[in-house]
Amino acid sequence: MNMCEAIKAKRKNLGLTQKDFADALGMGRNGDRTLRRWENGESTPSVLEYKTIIQFAEKTPFEGNNETPEFKFIDLFAGIGGIRIPFQELGGKCVFTSEWDKFAQKTYRVNFGEEPAGDITQIEACDIPDFDILLGGFPCQPFSQAGLKKGFSDTRGTLFFEIERILKEKKPKAFLLENVKQLKGHDKGRTLKVILEHLDALNYYVNYEVLRAGDFGVPQNRERIYIVGFNKEYYDIVDNYEFKFPIPTYEKTRLGDILEHDVDEKYTISDALWEGHQRRKQEHKKKGNGFGYSLFNADSEYTNTISARYYKDGSEILIEQGIGENPRKLTPRECARLQGFPEKFIITVSDTQAYKQFGNSVAVPVIRAVAKRMREEMKTLPIKE
Repeated sequence: MNMCEAIKAKRKNLGLTQKDFADALGMGRNGDRTLRRWENGESTPSVLEYKTIIQFAEKTPFEGNNETPEFKFIDLFAGIGGIRIPFQELGGKCVFTSEWDKFAQKTYRVNFGEEPAGDITQIEACDIPDFDILLGGFPCQPFSQAGLKKGFSDTRGTLFFEIERILKEKKPKAFLLENVKQLKGHDKGRTLKVILEHLDALNYYVNYEVLRAGDFGVPQNRERIYIVGFNKEYYDIVDNYEFKFPIPTYEKTRLGDILEHDVDEKYTISDALWEGHQRRKQEHKKKGNGFGYSLFNADSEYTNTISARYYKDGSEILIEQGIGENPRKLTPRECARLQGFPEKFIITVSDTQAYKQFGNSVAVPVIRAVAKRMREEMKTLPIKE
C-alpha cells in the first residue's frame, strides 16, 4: 500500500470525512485541501506528518477490558463518555452504553473501543446485562406536556422515563444522574419534585446537590445538579441517613494553565464577527442588561460555562490576543481541558462537532469526586440480610 492509499485507508477506517480528519489532526484552516492532495497523490506529507497520521488513534486510551471488575455499570445518554471515565478508574466495568448521536458514537468508539447502542427508547430493559450502578446525564424535559393528558405526575414521553423503567426492571444498587442546574427550579420546582417522587416510589434513597466545576480544580463556572440514589431493597438504610456529597477542593484555578501556546489562526474570529459581537454588546448595554460576548485571558480565574452552541460564534468564551488583535475561540483540546478530560482523550471529529460534544459533556473532576464518595458509601452501607 503506498502512502496516499494508507492515508485514505486510515481515514476511512476511522469513519471520518477529510474535514473531520484534518481538524482532528490539527491541520489548520485549509487542512482538508492538503489532506485531499495527499490522498490523491498530488503532493506528499513529510515523514513526520505521515507518521503522525498513521499513528493517530492507534491505541484505545480507555478500553474497558477489566475481567475482574469491582462493580459493573451502564452509561446512558453517554455522550462522549465523561461520566464513564471516573467509574472505570475506580475499577468498574461498563457493560452497556447508549448514545443516539452518530458523531458522539464515533468519539466514544475511538476512546473506549466499543460502539454504543443507539436510541434508548428502542431498547428493552430486559436486554441490558445486569449491573450495579446506572449512570445517566439525561436531558431536561418538561413534564407538563404529558401532564395535559395523563396527569402531571406521569413521566411517559420524557427521557427520564427511560431511566425509570430500567431502574424498575434491573434494580441496581445505585445510580448517578446529572443535569443542568436549572432542573432545580424548572416549572417552579415541579419537574424535580416529580423525578424525586418516582425514584422514591422505586424504593431508592435519593439525595441531590448542585456542584460547581470551578470548585473542583477546572477553570470553568459550570454548575450542575447531581442526583445520587441507593437501593433500599439491597442496603439497610436507616431513616436519618444522609449521603454526603464531596467537599469541594477549592484549589486555585487559572485559565492560562489549560491554554495552548501555538494556536492556529483559524480560531481567531473574523473582523465581521468581532464587529457584530461588539455591536450586540452595546445594544444590550443600552437596554441595561449584561448580555453579549465575554472576554477572558490567561490570568482569568475561570470562564463562563461552555455550551453545545459554542460552535456558532464562541461568544460566551473568547480569549484575548493582545492589542489590535481580534480575540479567538478555544480550541477543541482546550475545551476538553476546560471539562477536565484527560490529555489522552482522542478528538476524532470536526471542530464543530467537538465543540458540541464537550459543551454537552460533564466536568470530569466533579464526577470523579462524586464517584469516589458513592463507592465509599457502597462499601460501608450495611447490606440487608
